[in-house]
Amino acid sequence: MIELTVDAAGLARSRFAVSPLHEVVATLLPWGLQPAPDADPWVARARRVLRRARLPLLSELALEGPGYVPDFLNPYPSGPAPTVEEELEEVRRTSPERVLSELEALRVGRPCSGLAGSGLPEGVRRALARGGAHVARQAADELRRYWELAFAPHWEVAKAVLDAELGRCAAVLAGHGAARLFNSLHPGIEWAEGTLRVESRLRIALPVSMVVVVPSLVMPRPGVAVDPTRDQDRPPMLIYPVRDRAGTGATAPVIPSAEMAHLLGPTRAGLLAALAQPASTTQLAARHFLSPATVSYHLGVLHRAGLVTRTRTGRSVLYHRTPEATRLTQHR
Repeated sequence: MIELTVDAAGLARSRFAVSPLHEVVATLLPWGLQPAPDADPWVARARRVLRRARLPLLSELALEGPGYVPDFLNPYPSGPAPTVEEELEEVRRTSPERVLSELEALRVGRPCSGLAGSGLPEGVRRALARGGAHVARQAADELRRYWELAFAPHWEVAKAVLDAELGRCAAVLAGHGAARLFNSLHPGIEWAEGTLRVESRLRIALPVSMVVVVPSLVMPRPGVAVDPTRDQDRPPMLIYPVRDRAGTGATAPVIPSAEMAHLLGPTRAGLLAALAQPASTTQLAARHFLSPATVSYHLGVLHRAGLVTRTRTGRSVLYHRTPEATRLTQHR
């Protein structure tokens, strides 16, 4: 059991963040080999991509059982939604001292917390012989390659799911308060009397100044990233799996009725049926296995017909069904 004691000021400082690099590093943990049954296909494929890509440092740090993946690979989120480029730069600029401290924690473990040592694999020792700064640079380069191969094509859809989860959390916080919010995250997370309890094989009890909470599509159960070196006093990250994806625009396409397909054509009917929740061209392309150009063309036709509207949200343009289109999709 992990117990994090947070006072009222720490609770007020605690925040949520969406971290792309966390999803990458989470696949290096054992559930990267055996993801949850409802995990997205790209999660299940990630470790196979890692083996084929010949990324020696990440491959040797990836776990097949209990253990520790150095925390410098998964930097502390600097804001609510850091980009992968920002997080990779944080990895690259990790101080050599921190790299050495965390690799030492990997080597000897932390028996008092239930973390066994595992020694350093040969490739890690070779990289370490060139210094901690070299290890940080090599890790950043390999993480970038792993991201490009296994995660980048799916990130816009994944981030939409994670953003929707943050919206749910904001609604619970506003309507019911922080205690209800933490107790709504996962059955393995409990908030009571100023202490956040997380089910774990590790034995850790800490007073903390705040908690950064990160939703995940990779993690099958909650986890807490706690600084094992205790020399920088970084606040812990509480990571939990997003459980209910039904209302977030998950990746499976919606099947339109035969009547609507006959009226609009199967492609446009499928896109319209999928817009029960707003989505971007890229998201729809990924779900329906179409090119973005094809989706853009059909959305243009639907827009001119008055069946969809579009709004800009950050860097994305989201498409929405109009009330007329919703009535059409509900007609049987």
